[in-house]
Amino acid sequence: METIEVSGKKSVDEFHNLPDKIYTNDPNYTPLLKLIIENTFNPKKNAKFKEGNACRWIVKKDGICVGRIAAFFDSGYSSGYEQPTGCFGFFECIDDQEVANLLFETAKIWLQQNGMEAMDGPVNFGENFFYWGLLIDGFQPQTFGMQYHKPYYLKLFENYGLKTFYEQYSYSLDITHPDLPDRFWKIAAWVAQKPGYSYKHFTFKNQDKFINDFIEIHEQAWASHSNYKAASFIELKEMITEAKFILDEEFIWFVYHDGKPVAFYMMIPDLNEILRKMKSGKLNFLNMLKLFYYKKTKTISRCRVIVLGVIPQFQRLGIESGIFYQLKKVMLRKPWYNDMEMSWVGDFNPKMIALFKSFGAKHTLTHLTMRYLFDPEKEFKRATIIQ
Repeated sequence: METIEVSGKKSVDEFHNLPDKIYTNDPNYTPLLKLIIENTFNPKKNAKFKEGNACRWIVKKDGICVGRIAAFFDSGYSSGYEQPTGCFGFFECIDDQEVANLLFETAKIWLQQNGMEAMDGPVNFGENFFYWGLLIDGFQPQTFGMQYHKPYYLKLFENYGLKTFYEQYSYSLDITHPDLPDRFWKIAAWVAQKPGYSYKHFTFKNQDKFINDFIEIHEQAWASHSNYKAASFIELKEMITEAKFILDEEFIWFVYHDGKPVAFYMMIPDLNEILRKMKSGKLNFLNMLKLFYYKKTKTISRCRVIVLGVIPQFQRLGIESGIFYQLKKVMLRKPWYNDMEMSWVGDFNPKMIALFKSFGAKHTLTHLTMRYLFDPEKEFKRATIIQ
């Protein structure tokens, strides 16, 4: 076996082509967009490089590419734990423990050389909205940005010595479904009309204001998380620019109290429903035409909630139901959407899990964020529960 650092066109192509081989004839698999992945590893496109670095490799066996992995670190993430912690992601591998071990060791050694003492994965070199966690339950077509893996991957991870740092749960809900009690909608309508509160959806025209409002909410709503990382204006603007062609302004909502931002909600259309039809992650001219055609003909039938946050002093006041009241009106105008996936919430956040369940949402997926401590004598600790 040989390990090759991804650097030129040939190795980049092999890096991207490997998943198509591993998931051949798997109807649940959706190709990742090559452009988004390449932007992740482009210092000019990814602000994470300003405070860190990344490297990726492929492994060949008898001249054939059989595995890939990326390793990365940034000061914001690495400084948030007892030991400097880096990450790995974009892992794909045949069912061969020897190959998997070589991939993990390659990432570990590189991270050690860069001062890290542990690694988390499989995660993304960016926001945790996308490509985060190892799928272990819910082997079905994933929504855009959610990871899909072969069932044997868990065995490869655990045999190497990776342990579960936290579990990630995803839930499914039909917001227009009659099973939601009338009482819920009555309360939602009452909350939505309370004096002093206003609800506004995002607009690209005023995106800078909304990004700053999100950062203000994020600083207060997530500051108590043990793995809290401050949101970056530049990174958020990059994410919006990159994903503009799939975003829907009416799917992103802000709540204000006396003019100050107090809550935020964001969901995206499931672009994967189109990518599965295209059967390719390459956005060439023909595929771009297909993408716009399928989008215009309302092919997408589900959406994915990627973040919901309320600042502490406004929690438990029903603001979430007020947001859902606004969304119901939007969804009724767009009846081709019939499923809403809430993904994801960590097992360290029991309050959010309880909130999702109170909406009548059903648990559909489980992913894992796993951790490997380079010092075997160091005590392993799960993610801290948010009280």
